[in-house]
This record gives sequence, structure tokens and C-alpha cells, in this order.
Amino acid sequence: MDKTRVVILAGGEGSRLGVLTSKRTKPAVPFAGKYRIIDFVLSNCVNSGLFDVMVVAQYRPHSLIEHIGSGAPWDLNRDWTGGVRIYTPYRARNASGWFVGTADAVQQNFRFVKHAGPRDVLILSGDHIYKMDYEPMIAFHHDHQADLTMAVIRVPMEEAPRFGIVGVDDDLRVNAFVEKPADPPSNLANMGVYLFDLDVLDKVLLEDHNNPDSSHDFGKDILPRMVAEGYRVFAYPYADYWRDVGTVQSYWEAHMDLLEVPPPLNLYDRRWVIHTRTEERPPMRIADGAVVRDSMISDGCIIESGAVVERSVLSPGVVVRAGAVVRESVVLTDTIVGEEAVLEHAILDKRVRVGRRARVGALATPVDLTMVGKGSEIPEGAVLEAGVRVGTDVIASDYLSDLHLRRGQLLETQRRAHQV
Repeated sequence: MDKTRVVILAGGEGSRLGVLTSKRTKPAVPFAGKYRIIDFVLSNCVNSGLFDVMVVAQYRPHSLIEHIGSGAPWDLNRDWTGGVRIYTPYRARNASGWFVGTADAVQQNFRFVKHAGPRDVLILSGDHIYKMDYEPMIAFHHDHQADLTMAVIRVPMEEAPRFGIVGVDDDLRVNAFVEKPADPPSNLANMGVYLFDLDVLDKVLLEDHNNPDSSHDFGKDILPRMVAEGYRVFAYPYADYWRDVGTVQSYWEAHMDLLEVPPPLNLYDRRWVIHTRTEERPPMRIADGAVVRDSMISDGCIIESGAVVERSVLSPGVVVRAGAVVRESVVLTDTIVGEEAVLEHAILDKRVRVGRRARVGALATPVDLTMVGKGSEIPEGAVLEAGVRVGTDVIASDYLSDLHLRRGQLLETQRRAHQV
């Protein structure tokens, strides 16, 4: 394990997560109350005995850098035995700059990847929710004398067009790979977990870098070419919980999964702790007369008398005022839900203020989520129908004369300075 270097790709813009990634990269998006999405892959590494970790970031990395810091919550604040390092794009005399694909992100940082001569390089996506011990996969890789081992999982057939689809023979050697096919031949999906032999990775990245027709992406370019050229590429089957939370719908569904009994992803397993950087918050307080059902309530939350919280996840410091109702919603840090307000099928980012008797979202089938961006305000008595999107930093005056936003409507702040 000490000859394996981990590279976590954490630079995605995550535009399909809407307002949640307006001011942060996707791996830094809060998840499951107290965590960030990247906490899961970082915890997988340390729980697997992997302590030599590079994080490659690009889009709005500030929240991510602040969250990871020196790596102490994951026992990654090390100097001589690995530790965590964060790399962002930089300008140099030779060709460098913004990463144009996942393979390019690794290529531009390859001198750091190969420093100290690791035997293997484990490349991971920083925006997936799962628990996985990587040690058996590393043993599988060596047993099969693989050039590349990729983790795969069965997904629902209707979701298969979202993923790279893998074909294998009886020995689990990959004999076909197609990225996000419109008509997928199977539902065996690429998880974005790649274990490369260092020398092989060096060779294929350099060849891809010199190919003017390449988009410099692992899924679109590197993997199909390695399969076509006869490299020893093997699939490592994974059958536990794994979810790509790259869309608003999948992000909300992953939270609802946590509320199942038993949950498919167990956050309470002391044998596999999900580590994170946490703030010092007082215990939650649930007042007499409040009703909380099938929900996750984080430290510092206050649920006042007469409030109802059902099948929802509340991050630290959320306040639900008297008589308010929160149903099947995800409410992020320090948001305040005013008296007698109603939230249903909604996702609210940090520090949102919901006015008294406002109504946000509606229970509907199929689910049509309403989203409110970081630091925004919903005026007293406002109605936001299912499917409404409110951007970041919106204040009461941005609503002009209309406090009723219709399905599919997008409201953004008129103060352009706040969009920088």
C-alpha cells in the first residue's frame, strides 16, 4: 500500500448541480448534514491504509482548499510518510494552464505524481458517494498483472447512458468500452476508480498529450484507446452502494437514501468512519411540541415548538421556527426557516432566509425540486412553485412586484457585483 500514490480529481465545475456549485467546486458541496462530498473518497483512502494523496483542483477551489487544509481530520497532515497535497493550474515556461480534461489534469501534474517513484497510481473522482476498501482492488490488479484496473458496478439500465459502459470476458478482462452511449449495450458502468501501473500511465498520458485530436479525457480517450490497443485492462467488480451525485436529482435522492431503514449507506459504522472537518457547535435542540420524523438533524440545529420536520436532512445551525414545516428537503448550514413557512421537495444552500408564511416547493410526482442559492432571501408570504430556481445572494428587492414564482422560473440577483 505504501507504493501506491492516490490522485483525486476534484476540479469539476458541476454545472448540473445548479446553484449548489455557483460558488464552489462539486467535491466541496455539503452532503449528509455535516460532510462534504470529497470526505467520502478521502476517508476511503485513509481507511484503506493509503496516506499519499494528491488532490487536483481547478474550478472555484477556495472552499475545497479551506475544508481540506493540512489534512488533519483524515490523518493526512504528514510530511515524510505521504500526506495530502492540493494542486491547481499554474503558468510555466512550457505548455501549461487550465486543464482541458481529466487526463490533461494528471499530465500537467505528472512530475508530482511520479515523485519518489510509486509503483501504482490510483486515480479517483472526488464527487462520488460510496465506501470502498481499495486494498483488495490493488491485490486484484497485481494478481492479474494488469496495466490498468478499473472498478465497475451494475447500474439501473435507464441510468446507463450517464456512464461509461464496460464489456468484459469471463476473466474480467475489458474487451469493450464506450463513454456515455445513447443506446448502452449493458449496464456495467465505469465508477471512475482507476489503478494504473506508473510506467503505463506515463506512456499513455504522453501519447495522449501529443495527440491533437484528443479531448484529453480518461473516459473519452485514454480508456477506449488502451482497450483497442490490447493493454491488459481488467474490471474490478463492486457491488455495494455507490452514487454519482452529479445532478440535482441524484444529489437529492442520495440524501433520501440515507433516511431509509436500514440505509444502503451506513454512516454509523464505527469500523469505517467518514472523517470531516467540523465546527464547534452546541448540541441540537428540539423544543416541546416539535415533530421530527425520519430525519437527520446536525449539531446546532433548533427546531421550535410546533415545527414539523419529516424525511429531511438539516446541516449544522439550521433553525426551523414555530409552526414551520420541512418535508423531503435538504437544508444546508445556518439557514433559517421562518414561522409557518413550508418547504417541500426543496434544496436550500447555506445561510438562506425563508420569510414567515413563505411556501417553497411542493410534493409532486415525479419529483420536481425547488432550489435556493447560497445567502439568498425568500420574502414573507412568497410562493416558489415546484421546479423554481433562485440564484445566490438574491434579496427581497430582486423579486420586484411578484412574490409568486412559477414552475421552471429562474430568479437571479440584480446586483451584478455579487456575481463575481
